[in-house]
Amino acid sequence: MEEKSVRKRREDDQSIQSNEAKTTNLQKQVGLISGICIIVGTVIGSGIFVSPKSVLSNVNAVGPCLIIWSTCGIVATLGALCFAELGTMITKSGGEYPYLMEAFGPIPAYLFSWTSLIVTKPSSFAIICLSFAEYVAVPFYGNCKPPQLVVKCLAAAVIMVITTVNSLSVKLGSYVQNFFTAAKLVIVAIIIISGIVLLAQGKTKNFENSFEDASISVGSISLAFYNGLWAYDGWNQLNYITEELENPYRNLPLAIIIGIPLVTVFYVLMNISYFTVMTSTELLQSQAVAVTFGDRVLYPASWIVPLFVAFSTIGAANGTCFTAGRLVYVAGREGHMLKMLSYISVKRLTPAPAIIFYGIIAILYIIPGDINTLINYFSFASWFFYGLTVVGLIVMRFTKKDRKRPIKVPVFIPILVTFISIYLVLAPIITNPELPYLYCVLFVLSGLLFYLLFVHNKFSWVQKISKPITMHLQMLMEVVPPEEDLN
Repeated sequence: MEEKSVRKRREDDQSIQSNEAKTTNLQKQVGLISGICIIVGTVIGSGIFVSPKSVLSNVNAVGPCLIIWSTCGIVATLGALCFAELGTMITKSGGEYPYLMEAFGPIPAYLFSWTSLIVTKPSSFAIICLSFAEYVAVPFYGNCKPPQLVVKCLAAAVIMVITTVNSLSVKLGSYVQNFFTAAKLVIVAIIIISGIVLLAQGKTKNFENSFEDASISVGSISLAFYNGLWAYDGWNQLNYITEELENPYRNLPLAIIIGIPLVTVFYVLMNISYFTVMTSTELLQSQAVAVTFGDRVLYPASWIVPLFVAFSTIGAANGTCFTAGRLVYVAGREGHMLKMLSYISVKRLTPAPAIIFYGIIAILYIIPGDINTLINYFSFASWFFYGLTVVGLIVMRFTKKDRKRPIKVPVFIPILVTFISIYLVLAPIITNPELPYLYCVLFVLSGLLFYLLFVHNKFSWVQKISKPITMHLQMLMEVVPPEEDLN
């Protein structure tokens, strides 16, 4: 009896010590395979299946088109290597946010979070879910276009499901990401293998004189790069969850080195496959390139393509939600958003308030009509912040020489990425100046007003209003500030 009593007391002591050690920090639950899946699953969305014609339309020839796709992959890899150095030097979640904070201080970091959280991230999430909804709804309406109300309601439902999954568990969100990444790799493999078989059978006619009638100019190349790099967007997503990566010094760079070149190879081979069955003119006339490919090559099993494109789209949406929620969380933790958004679920150890806030903003973007135009004009703002972040890397080589750098890329790489970013920001504005670019700049700068009112000055009346609301929401959602002991 005494032995049992002593053993039970030891077990109780161990349990207490375990509970004491467990705090409400984000847990390191994302391994190498999940990290690769997040990169591949977020980058490969609906774009490569639906409209690679956006690149072709600017260069008008097969040869330059394939070169653009390859070069975009190289640019994305170089940018990701710069972010790998930043991510292993500053092991905080939130992507560009903590790097801009360390390099330039709070104002550039706040402007990044302001632009990302209010427009670019949630509206991208909304567009991905709308694309998924359209693919799912089309078969039920035959040759008719599905009603917008049905598409929007279905997209909102998908956002709520994905938000719930990622709020409940980090591991569950990772499992969902892994499953849908595997599903999209199946259709990628089917398209690539089909293309290789057709090439082996001698279907090479569309590659003859592949540079003939090409439209090459500074403006056309910049716009082609713009569209190509949009398809690669997401190459920096792993930096948003650095705090949840197992062994980030090893897994962050390794996932980048494996994931992005893998995507590049997939993109180039898929474009080659498309051109084996479609001429440039036919590809430009196609509404959904992968579906047209499936109708011509996989018939009567062509239904596989829309199904797996839907899987691919929802996988990209899940990856976007998984990573962008962490940006909201870090901004809240730094006091640049509502403090409540930095709280962590006591039971689930997930940044649930941040993820839910992100989902609500995304649903609001579904209500208006087409927001693709808005995203196109804001993509240049994204590259502005990419470039500024890489400049921050160069600056910190001088201002923070003593910081530990497990990875240190050759200095010519960040310099090259900086010049590429400047080119991508300025070229579209110079070649095709339009007022929406000005509106975008004004919106970004309007963040300074909110920074002065709610972050820098911290008016007492704002705190008086937010404190009781925060307290009630905290009890309702069972969340606490990070690093607070569970006991």
